[in-house]
Amino acid sequence: MTLTKKHPCPKKKYQKIGFDLKLSIIDQITNGQISVNYAAKLHGISRSSITYWMKKLRSFEQNSKTMSKNQELKKLKERVEELEFVKDFQQMIIADFENSTNLGFAKKLLPEALYKEVEKKMKDLSKRNGSTNASV
Repeated sequence: MTLTKKHPCPKKKYQKIGFDLKLSIIDQITNGQISVNYAAKLHGISRSSITYWMKKLRSFEQNSKTMSKNQELKKLKERVEELEFVKDFQQMIIADFENSTNLGFAKKLLPEALYKEVEKKMKDLSKRNGSTNASV
């Protein structure tokens, strides 16, 4: 039994496809200008590679949309917190004004629901002022 020399199998050389070309091929396919088979023959690429790119691109687009929705939600939550702070601050100013003047403008001019919130703030202010005056 004689040993023969082992020759390595020649590797198939693949051409590297740029991202822009991939996008243009996928765009042509999705717009219906060419088919996957025609694109594969035209560019010398396997059909499986093209379908793989299409799946990857779809998942990338979905992730980017999801990320943007999450970012939008985060921004909206921050905005709500900011507006709640502004509302509380304004109610405290109105309550302080009402406590110091006793004119009753808040009851006359504000909607009932808003006046009730201001009234709670006025009670809280009077409790704080009463407790600080007692300790002095």
